Amino acid sequence: MPFLSEADHQALLRLARDAIVEAVCHGRLPEEIPEQGIFGEPRSLFVSLHKGTHLRGCIGTMEPEALGQAVVRCAVSAAAQDPRFSPVLPEELSALRIEISLLSPPMPIRQEEIEIGRHGLLIQLGGQRGVLLPQVAVQHAFSVMRFLEETCRKAQLPPDAWKDPETQVFAFTCEVFSELELAADSVRFKKLPRQTLLGGA
Repeated sequence: MPFLSEADHQALLRLARDAIVEAVCHGRLPEEIPEQGIFGEPRSLFVSLHKGTHLRGCIGTMEPEALGQAVVRCAVSAAAQDPRFSPVLPEELSALRIEISLLSPPMPIRQEEIEIGRHGLLIQLGGQRGVLLPQVAVQHAFSVMRFLEETCRKAQLPPDAWKDPETQVFAFTCEVFSELELAADSVRFKKLPRQTLLGGA
């Protein structure tokens, strides 16, 4: 798939941030979600939230859907509904960095073909499925074997389940872009009133 322009990246990141602010500070989704142009293109994606060097939430979809809808849904879910983390608080918004990973269609792959830093993994056996993004393997210095094992664990399967002939192992690549620095106007988020969190745990 063709890479998006820098303007497209910024538009999607702004949409994600606006959606998170609406959800965290006002308990609602944006009134209007754009559907034209890049926002209407069907893609699979993950939205990751970082606070300093720590992950603060990550939710995605492997099923392609319109980018505008997918970015809003995944951004809000990452902020408020990732079961691994407590919901994001309004006072955290200015410290959050948003990262979006657009996924290529997953393709079957053999162990010897997996490239750390290039490929993300999707492992599926029966109704259980686990996904890890390429950057996870880099951040944790995984070997290919460890990457396979951790993806199996993500699917709640035994670590060596990838060796099972019935297990399906897929790889995908990502176009990753993020807020390198918070925009100057993000300071205004600190002034927003604290209200009920959307989907709070």
